[in-house]
Amino acid sequence: MSKGYYGRKTSLVHIRDVLRMLVARDFKLRYKRSMLGVGWSLLVPLAQLAVLYMVFKQMLRLNIPHFTSFLLTGILPWFWFCNSLLASSTTIVENRELVKQVGFPVSVLPIAVVLSQLTQFVIALPVLAGFLLADGFRPGIPLLALPLVILVQFILTMSIAYVLATLQVRFRDTQHLVGILLFLFFYLTPVFWDASVVPEPFHSILMLNPLGALLNNYRDILMRGRWPEVLPLATTALVSSVALGLGYLVFLKARYRFVEEL
Repeated sequence: MSKGYYGRKTSLVHIRDVLRMLVARDFKLRYKRSMLGVGWSLLVPLAQLAVLYMVFKQMLRLNIPHFTSFLLTGILPWFWFCNSLLASSTTIVENRELVKQVGFPVSVLPIAVVLSQLTQFVIALPVLAGFLLADGFRPGIPLLALPLVILVQFILTMSIAYVLATLQVRFRDTQHLVGILLFLFFYLTPVFWDASVVPEPFHSILMLNPLGALLNNYRDILMRGRWPEVLPLATTALVSSVALGLGYLVFLKARYRFVEEL
């Protein structure tokens, strides 16, 4: 084995350890002195589930079968996506002491944020499973595709996270703008409404929303008991991968100025 191989292996181990430390630190800080602890990661989406159910099932009466399971299957991936982008937009600024340390792998900070939110998403999956089982859904072979959909969402989220983390260092209003855009984006994403009710002329516009396609993939697997549609999933994976490469390049070019701008 060459020295280069061992050097790369050591570097990867170091990055893995840093990521583990950052994710653990995020959990400790987030739930420090909290009575419910990690339970808050379940309570918030469940609270939103209750509100949306009351408004769109009891008042406006959307005709969507098994609306509770439908809602939660959309809310949990949405919270992972939304919270990751909000947190990643400030991760460089809030960790300026780490960024200023010589040799610290700055590029792991956005990854740690998205992984932390992914961990909370995974923690909430048993709750979703309970709702699905209560509604009569049973897991089938297509469940094997769930990790793939999660991976594609991870890539999509990371592609945006790197750009937002970079922009916030230069433009401190980025986090506020992100909050507004995500608020609007929530209503343009089929979290609480079914994409099948969208008129045909708008289907092509709807397909431009990669998160909407992923939510449909989640529901295909968990509620409809079928494999996710290959073309939308493959398209989302390809676009997200290209966007991740570009976003990471933007981050790499800007990171050398982080210290002086912080």
